[in-house]
Amino acid sequence: MKIRVGFGYDVHELREGHPFWIGGVQLEHHKGAFGHSDADVLLHAICDAILGALSLRDIGYHFPNTDPKYAGIDSKELLKEVITLMRSKNFEVGNIDSTVCLEAPKVNPHIPKMQEAIAGICGVESSDVSIKATTSEKLGYVGREEGVFAQAVVLLQSKS
Repeated sequence: MKIRVGFGYDVHELREGHPFWIGGVQLEHHKGAFGHSDADVLLHAICDAILGALSLRDIGYHFPNTDPKYAGIDSKELLKEVITLMRSKNFEVGNIDSTVCLEAPKVNPHIPKMQEAIAGICGVESSDVSIKATTSEKLGYVGREEGVFAQAVVLLQSKS
C-alpha cells in the first residue's frame, strides 16, 4: 500500500455581516469569513492538504478566485471535487487532523457536526476526522478578531 501525507493552511479575513461557515457548518456570529467562495477556512485547508499529498498544487490553482463560477460557492462542493480527483488517482482518505484558530465564536460545541459533514464527503468515519480549536490568546490578527485560520494534515492511502 502506498501512503501520502499532505499539509494545508488557509486564512480569511473576518467581516461584519458575513455568514460564518467553518467545517461545512454555519455558525451564528456577528462576523464571518470573507472570500471569493463561502470562505470556509477549514474545508479549504483540507482541500489543500489532499491536493498537496497528491502533488496537484493548491486550491487556488483548481478553483481560482478570478473565475466567477466559484463566487460564493459552498466549499463542501469544492471538497467534493477534490475527493473525486483524489479517487481518480486511486487514493482514499485514511484520516484528517486539523486545527482552527479564532477567538470567537467558540468552535468546540460544533465539532461533532463538522466531523460528520467532512467525513460524509470524504467517505470516512467521523472518528477519522480530528478537529481541534484554539485561540491566539488575543495576539495578532486572530486575537483582534480580524481573521481566522485553519491547518490540516491528511493521510492518503492507495486503494487496494
